Amino acid sequence: MRGMELLLLRHAQPEWSRGREAQVDPGLTTLGHRQAELAADRLAGTHLDEVLVSTATRAQQTAAPLRQRLRDIPSPDRAWLHEIKAPDTWQGIPSEEVDRVFQEQRERPRDAWWDGIEGGESFRDFHARVTDGLTLELNERGFRRDDDGLWHLPDDAPDRLLMVAHAGTNSVVLGHLLGLEPEPWEWERFALDHASITVLRTTPIAGAHIFSLSSFSDVAHLPSDLVTA
Repeated sequence: MRGMELLLLRHAQPEWSRGREAQVDPGLTTLGHRQAELAADRLAGTHLDEVLVSTATRAQQTAAPLRQRLRDIPSPDRAWLHEIKAPDTWQGIPSEEVDRVFQEQRERPRDAWWDGIEGGESFRDFHARVTDGLTLELNERGFRRDDDGLWHLPDDAPDRLLMVAHAGTNSVVLGHLLGLEPEPWEWERFALDHASITVLRTTPIAGAHIFSLSSFSDVAHLPSDLVTA
């Protein structure tokens, strides 16, 4: 039975704070641009059928050098891949204030985590956005999930699909395709480094397929002094 691989590339290091002011949709740091170049060097030598890219600036800049190398490969933007949305009012406020809010949020009970940060996207909405978008992408390529959670692949399934996204987005994709019950802190369960590559591979079983975790947060393309989390 024919299988496929789904590659998840986390964006490179972002510039969350500029002049001690918070950035809601940051670009990459100088180090992050170097990480993106090295990730592109590695992935350009891999056969890819398609590259889907989050609409966030940090993901767009991470994907840019790879898109330059793979001009003939379809590379559409996908809003559903965007990270969980922070409050728009955070733009330009002191970075220390954002850090304080995040620290306070970590102390909340589990049920409160589902609501997200006040003024931002709830984890419920984020999880639904990502899993619905992922399901639609796979369905449009002929994939079908049955009532037992097994996947049925078309004869013309892509060999390898790459998604350039975020720690939260990639973690939701991982949990969903591996059949795990969701938690409102998925990015804490799956600790992904910047510009890391995670690979899910379909495995034939019981007359259909499951998704198996083949490699996780692979940063072999980065020298040790360029690895960041």
